[in-house]
Amino acid sequence: MSFPLQQTKLWEKLQKDLGEETFFVEEKDFTYLAILKKTKFGNYLYLPYGPVLKTKSAYKKASESLCKLAKEKSVIFIRIEPESPENAREWLKSPNFTKSTDLNPAHTWVLDLTTEKTEIIKNFSQGTRTRYNQFTKKGLTVEVTKDSEKINELVRLQHQVAKDKGINAFSENYLKAELEQPFASLYLVHYTDPADDKDKIIAASLFFDSDNTRYYMQSASDYNFRKLPATVALLTAALFDAKEKGLKFFDFWGIAPDGAPKDHPWAGFTEFKKSFGGFPVEYCGTYDLILNKSKYRLYNLARKANRLIRKLKA
Repeated sequence: MSFPLQQTKLWEKLQKDLGEETFFVEEKDFTYLAILKKTKFGNYLYLPYGPVLKTKSAYKKASESLCKLAKEKSVIFIRIEPESPENAREWLKSPNFTKSTDLNPAHTWVLDLTTEKTEIIKNFSQGTRTRYNQFTKKGLTVEVTKDSEKINELVRLQHQVAKDKGINAFSENYLKAELEQPFASLYLVHYTDPADDKDKIIAASLFFDSDNTRYYMQSASDYNFRKLPATVALLTAALFDAKEKGLKFFDFWGIAPDGAPKDHPWAGFTEFKKSFGGFPVEYCGTYDLILNKSKYRLYNLARKANRLIRKLKA
Protein backbone atom coordinates (compact mmCIF):
# COMPACT_ATOMS: atom_id res chain seq x y z
CA MET A 1 0.00 0.00 0.00
CA SER A 2 1.02 3.63 -0.23
CA PHE A 3 1.91 6.47 2.12
CA PRO A 4 -1.49 7.71 3.40
CA LEU A 5 -2.89 10.46 1.18
CA GLN A 6 -4.27 12.09 4.33
CA GLN A 7 -0.71 12.61 5.59
CA THR A 8 0.68 14.43 2.55
CA LYS A 9 1.17 18.00 1.40
CA LEU A 10 -1.66 17.45 -1.09
CA TRP A 11 -4.08 16.76 1.77
CA GLU A 12 -2.74 19.76 3.65
CA LYS A 13 -3.60 21.99 0.69
CA LEU A 14 -7.19 20.68 0.71
CA GLN A 15 -7.48 21.41 4.43
CA LYS A 16 -6.15 24.94 3.94
CA ASP A 17 -8.62 25.48 1.09
CA LEU A 18 -11.35 24.47 3.55
CA GLY A 19 -10.11 27.09 6.00
CA GLU A 20 -8.33 24.78 8.43
CA GLU A 21 -5.11 25.60 10.29
CA THR A 22 -2.54 22.88 9.60
CA PHE A 23 0.93 21.80 10.69
CA PHE A 24 3.07 19.57 8.48
CA VAL A 25 6.16 18.10 10.13
CA GLU A 26 8.55 15.87 8.23
CA GLU A 27 11.56 14.36 9.99
CA LYS A 28 13.90 11.49 9.21
CA ASP A 29 12.01 9.04 11.43
CA PHE A 30 8.45 10.32 11.20
CA THR A 31 6.01 12.54 9.33
CA TYR A 32 2.70 13.99 10.37
CA LEU A 33 0.02 16.37 9.19
CA ALA A 34 -1.88 17.77 12.16
CA ILE A 35 -5.08 19.77 11.73
CA LEU A 36 -6.18 22.16 14.46
CA LYS A 37 -9.89 21.48 15.01
CA LYS A 38 -11.62 24.36 16.72
CA THR A 39 -14.91 23.75 18.51
CA LYS A 40 -16.94 25.68 21.06
CA PHE A 41 -16.27 22.82 23.49
CA GLY A 42 -12.48 23.02 23.16
CA ASN A 43 -9.75 22.60 20.55
CA TYR A 44 -7.76 19.51 19.57
CA LEU A 45 -5.22 18.32 17.00
CA TYR A 46 -6.34 15.69 14.50
CA LEU A 47 -3.97 13.50 12.48
CA PRO A 48 -5.97 11.55 9.85
CA TYR A 49 -4.22 8.19 9.40
CA GLY A 50 -1.20 9.60 11.19
CA PRO A 51 1.39 10.04 12.42
CA VAL A 52 3.45 7.98 9.99
CA LEU A 53 6.34 6.31 11.80
CA LYS A 54 9.23 5.39 9.51
CA THR A 55 11.19 3.40 12.10
CA LYS A 56 10.30 1.33 15.17
CA SER A 57 11.99 3.87 17.44
CA ALA A 58 10.16 6.88 15.99
CA TYR A 59 7.31 6.81 18.52
CA LYS A 60 9.15 8.82 21.18
CA LYS A 61 10.31 11.57 18.82
CA ALA A 62 6.90 11.86 17.15
CA SER A 63 5.19 11.99 20.55
CA GLU A 64 7.53 14.73 21.81
CA SER A 65 6.98 16.79 18.67
CA LEU A 66 3.20 16.45 18.89
CA CYS A 67 3.05 17.26 22.59
CA LYS A 68 5.18 20.37 22.02
CA LEU A 69 2.82 21.52 19.27
CA ALA A 70 -0.21 20.70 21.44
CA LYS A 71 1.16 22.83 24.27
CA GLU A 72 1.79 25.75 21.89
CA LYS A 73 -1.80 25.55 20.64
CA SER A 74 -3.34 24.92 24.10
CA VAL A 75 -5.36 21.90 22.93
CA ILE A 76 -7.24 19.49 25.16
CA PHE A 77 -6.20 16.31 23.35
CA ILE A 78 -4.50 14.90 20.25
CA ARG A 79 -6.62 12.63 18.01
CA ILE A 80 -4.49 10.15 16.08
CA GLU A 81 -5.03 7.17 13.78
CA PRO A 82 -1.97 4.90 13.85
CA GLU A 83 -1.40 2.88 10.69
CA SER A 84 -0.96 -0.50 12.36
CA PRO A 85 -1.10 -2.27 15.74
CA GLU A 86 2.70 -2.25 15.74
CA ASN A 87 2.76 1.53 15.37
CA ALA A 88 0.11 1.91 18.06
CA ARG A 89 1.75 -0.38 20.64
CA GLU A 90 3.73 2.35 22.40
CA TRP A 91 0.82 4.80 22.31
CA LEU A 92 -1.44 2.21 23.93
CA LYS A 93 0.86 1.94 26.94
CA SER A 94 -0.05 5.47 27.98
CA PRO A 95 -2.82 5.72 30.62
CA ASN A 96 -4.00 8.90 28.88
CA PHE A 97 -4.63 7.11 25.58
CA THR A 98 -8.28 6.17 24.95
CA LYS A 99 -10.37 4.77 22.09
CA SER A 100 -12.58 7.27 20.25
CA THR A 101 -15.23 6.91 17.56
CA ASP A 102 -13.51 6.05 14.28
CA LEU A 103 -13.39 8.99 11.88
CA ASN A 104 -11.57 7.33 9.00
CA PRO A 105 -12.52 3.66 8.57
CA ALA A 106 -10.53 1.11 10.56
CA HIS A 107 -11.48 -1.59 8.04
CA THR A 108 -11.25 -1.19 4.27
CA TRP A 109 -11.41 -3.44 1.20
CA VAL A 110 -8.64 -3.26 -1.40
CA LEU A 111 -8.29 -4.63 -4.92
CA ASP A 112 -4.91 -5.44 -6.48
CA LEU A 113 -4.73 -3.75 -9.90
CA THR A 114 -1.41 -5.25 -10.96
CA THR A 115 -2.98 -8.45 -12.33
CA GLU A 116 -4.41 -8.71 -15.85
CA LYS A 117 -7.78 -7.10 -16.53
CA THR A 118 -9.27 -10.47 -17.47
CA GLU A 119 -8.13 -11.89 -14.12
CA ILE A 120 -9.72 -8.99 -12.23
CA ILE A 121 -13.02 -9.54 -14.03
CA LYS A 122 -12.77 -13.28 -13.40
CA ASN A 123 -12.62 -12.59 -9.65
CA PHE A 124 -15.84 -10.54 -9.70
CA SER A 125 -18.82 -12.35 -8.22
CA GLN A 126 -21.18 -13.81 -10.82
CA GLY A 127 -23.74 -11.06 -10.22
CA THR A 128 -21.21 -8.22 -10.46
CA ARG A 129 -19.64 -9.73 -13.58
CA THR A 130 -23.06 -9.97 -15.23
CA ARG A 131 -23.86 -6.33 -14.36
CA TYR A 132 -20.48 -5.23 -15.70
CA ASN A 133 -21.03 -7.04 -19.00
CA GLN A 134 -24.54 -5.60 -19.40
CA PHE A 135 -24.38 -2.00 -18.22
CA THR A 136 -23.78 -0.46 -21.66
CA LYS A 137 -26.70 -2.47 -23.04
CA LYS A 138 -28.85 -0.93 -20.31
CA GLY A 139 -28.20 2.56 -21.67
CA LEU A 140 -25.52 3.54 -19.14
CA THR A 141 -22.38 5.53 -19.93
CA VAL A 142 -19.71 6.95 -17.62
CA GLU A 143 -18.32 10.48 -17.75
CA VAL A 144 -15.09 11.54 -16.03
CA THR A 145 -14.69 15.24 -15.30
CA LYS A 146 -12.77 17.88 -13.35
CA ASP A 147 -15.49 20.48 -13.94
CA SER A 148 -16.27 21.76 -10.45
CA GLU A 149 -19.64 23.08 -11.61
CA LYS A 150 -20.78 19.48 -12.13
CA ILE A 151 -20.31 18.72 -8.44
CA ASN A 152 -23.94 19.80 -8.03
CA GLU A 153 -24.94 16.41 -9.49
CA LEU A 154 -23.23 14.61 -6.61
CA VAL A 155 -24.70 17.12 -4.16
CA ARG A 156 -28.20 16.51 -5.53
CA LEU A 157 -27.87 12.73 -5.23
CA GLN A 158 -26.31 12.88 -1.77
CA HIS A 159 -29.12 15.07 -0.51
CA GLN A 160 -31.63 12.51 -1.78
CA VAL A 161 -29.85 9.76 0.14
CA ALA A 162 -29.50 11.93 3.24
CA LYS A 163 -33.21 12.73 3.23
CA ASP A 164 -34.19 9.08 2.79
CA LYS A 165 -31.84 7.78 5.50
CA GLY A 166 -31.88 10.72 7.89
CA ILE A 167 -28.16 11.41 7.68
CA ASN A 168 -26.09 14.53 7.04
CA ALA A 169 -24.75 15.32 3.56
CA PHE A 170 -21.60 17.22 2.63
CA SER A 171 -22.01 20.81 1.50
CA GLU A 172 -21.50 21.84 -2.13
CA ASN A 173 -18.56 24.05 -1.15
CA TYR A 174 -16.86 21.15 0.64
CA LEU A 175 -17.27 18.74 -2.29
CA LYS A 176 -16.24 21.42 -4.79
CA ALA A 177 -13.06 22.07 -2.80
CA GLU A 178 -12.29 18.36 -2.94
CA LEU A 179 -12.81 18.13 -6.70
CA GLU A 180 -10.56 21.14 -7.28
CA GLN A 181 -7.61 19.22 -5.81
CA PRO A 182 -5.17 17.63 -8.30
CA PHE A 183 -5.73 14.17 -6.82
CA ALA A 184 -9.53 14.17 -7.30
CA SER A 185 -11.80 13.21 -10.20
CA LEU A 186 -15.58 13.07 -10.54
CA TYR A 187 -17.31 10.12 -12.20
CA LEU A 188 -20.90 10.49 -13.39
CA VAL A 189 -23.17 7.72 -14.67
CA HIS A 190 -25.56 8.83 -17.43
CA TYR A 191 -28.73 6.96 -18.29
CA THR A 192 -30.75 7.51 -21.45
CA ASP A 193 -34.32 6.71 -20.48
CA PRO A 194 -36.14 5.07 -23.43
CA ALA A 195 -39.45 6.36 -22.05
CA ASP A 196 -38.59 10.00 -22.78
CA ASP A 197 -35.16 9.75 -24.47
CA LYS A 198 -33.75 12.13 -21.86
CA ASP A 199 -30.28 11.90 -20.39
CA LYS A 200 -30.26 11.55 -16.59
CA ILE A 201 -27.34 11.38 -14.18
CA ILE A 202 -28.20 8.57 -11.78
CA ALA A 203 -24.94 7.99 -9.91
CA ALA A 204 -21.88 10.04 -9.03
CA SER A 205 -18.68 9.63 -7.06
CA LEU A 206 -15.43 11.36 -6.22
CA PHE A 207 -12.24 9.33 -6.44
CA PHE A 208 -8.91 10.35 -4.93
CA ASP A 209 -5.50 9.20 -6.18
CA SER A 210 -2.34 8.85 -4.10
CA ASP A 211 0.99 7.77 -5.57
CA ASN A 212 -0.20 4.19 -6.19
CA THR A 213 -3.78 3.88 -4.88
CA ARG A 214 -7.19 5.12 -6.00
CA TYR A 215 -9.74 5.70 -3.21
CA TYR A 216 -13.53 5.39 -3.60
CA MET A 217 -14.78 8.41 -1.65
CA GLN A 218 -17.95 10.58 -1.69
CA SER A 219 -20.66 8.74 -3.59
CA ALA A 220 -24.42 8.53 -4.16
CA SER A 221 -26.92 7.02 -6.57
CA ASP A 222 -30.57 7.59 -7.43
CA TYR A 223 -32.75 5.05 -5.60
CA ASN A 224 -35.42 5.37 -8.31
CA PHE A 225 -33.02 3.64 -10.72
CA ARG A 226 -31.78 0.99 -8.26
CA LYS A 227 -32.55 -1.86 -10.70
CA LEU A 228 -29.93 -0.51 -13.12
CA PRO A 229 -26.23 -1.44 -12.55
CA ALA A 230 -25.17 2.19 -12.17
CA THR A 231 -22.76 1.67 -9.26
CA VAL A 232 -21.12 -1.29 -10.98
CA ALA A 233 -20.65 0.87 -14.09
CA LEU A 234 -19.18 3.65 -11.94
CA LEU A 235 -16.76 1.47 -10.00
CA THR A 236 -15.53 -0.66 -12.87
CA ALA A 237 -14.85 2.45 -14.95
CA ALA A 238 -12.91 4.00 -12.07
CA LEU A 239 -10.86 0.93 -11.20
CA PHE A 240 -9.94 0.09 -14.80
CA ASP A 241 -9.05 3.74 -15.45
CA ALA A 242 -6.82 3.58 -12.37
CA LYS A 243 -5.18 0.43 -13.71
CA GLU A 244 -4.48 2.11 -17.07
CA LYS A 245 -3.01 5.06 -15.18
CA GLY A 246 -0.52 2.68 -13.57
CA LEU A 247 -1.93 2.68 -10.05
CA LYS A 248 -1.44 -0.56 -8.13
CA PHE A 249 -4.39 -0.63 -5.76
CA PHE A 250 -8.05 0.35 -5.60
CA ASP A 251 -9.33 1.09 -2.11
CA PHE A 252 -13.10 0.70 -1.73
CA TRP A 253 -12.87 2.56 1.61
CA GLY A 254 -14.89 1.54 4.66
CA ILE A 255 -16.41 -1.89 5.30
CA ALA A 256 -17.90 -3.62 8.33
CA PRO A 257 -15.37 -5.64 10.36
CA ASP A 258 -15.28 -9.43 10.18
CA GLY A 259 -17.90 -10.98 12.43
CA ALA A 260 -20.12 -7.88 12.37
CA PRO A 261 -23.85 -8.66 12.83
CA LYS A 262 -26.06 -8.88 9.76
CA ASP A 263 -27.86 -5.70 10.82
CA HIS A 264 -24.61 -3.69 10.89
CA PRO A 265 -25.29 -0.39 9.03
CA TRP A 266 -22.44 -1.17 6.60
CA ALA A 267 -23.37 -4.82 5.99
CA GLY A 268 -25.06 -4.23 2.61
CA PHE A 269 -22.38 -2.20 0.91
CA THR A 270 -19.64 -4.35 2.51
CA GLU A 271 -21.02 -7.36 0.66
CA PHE A 272 -21.26 -5.28 -2.53
CA LYS A 273 -17.65 -4.05 -2.30
CA LYS A 274 -16.37 -7.57 -1.66
CA SER A 275 -18.16 -8.76 -4.80
CA PHE A 276 -15.37 -7.15 -6.88
CA GLY A 277 -12.72 -9.39 -5.33
CA GLY A 278 -9.86 -8.13 -3.22
CA PHE A 279 -8.59 -8.36 0.34
CA PRO A 280 -9.17 -6.65 3.70
CA VAL A 281 -6.90 -4.00 5.20
CA GLU A 282 -7.15 -3.18 8.90
CA TYR A 283 -5.99 -0.02 10.64
CA CYS A 284 -5.95 0.74 14.36
CA GLY A 285 -8.84 3.17 14.34
CA THR A 286 -9.14 6.55 16.04
CA TYR A 287 -7.68 7.27 19.47
CA ASP A 288 -7.38 10.31 21.73
CA LEU A 289 -4.24 11.20 23.65
CA ILE A 290 -5.69 13.20 26.55
CA LEU A 291 -3.67 16.18 27.72
CA ASN A 292 -6.21 17.79 30.06
CA LYS A 293 -8.48 15.20 31.72
CA SER A 294 -10.99 17.58 33.30
CA LYS A 295 -11.49 19.60 30.11
CA TYR A 296 -11.66 16.36 28.07
CA ARG A 297 -14.51 15.09 30.28
CA LEU A 298 -16.36 18.39 29.88
CA TYR A 299 -15.73 18.28 26.11
CA ASN A 300 -17.30 14.82 25.82
CA LEU A 301 -20.26 15.72 28.03
CA ALA A 302 -20.94 18.85 25.99
CA ARG A 303 -20.69 16.91 22.71
CA LYS A 304 -23.13 14.25 23.94
CA ALA A 305 -25.57 16.90 25.14
CA ASN A 306 -25.32 18.74 21.82
CA ARG A 307 -26.00 15.54 19.83
CA LEU A 308 -29.01 14.75 22.03
CA ILE A 309 -30.46 18.23 21.50
CA ARG A 310 -30.02 17.95 17.72
CA LYS A 311 -31.68 14.52 17.78
CA LEU A 312 -34.67 15.82 19.74
CA LYS A 313 -35.07 18.74 17.33
CA ALA A 314 -34.92 16.51 14.24
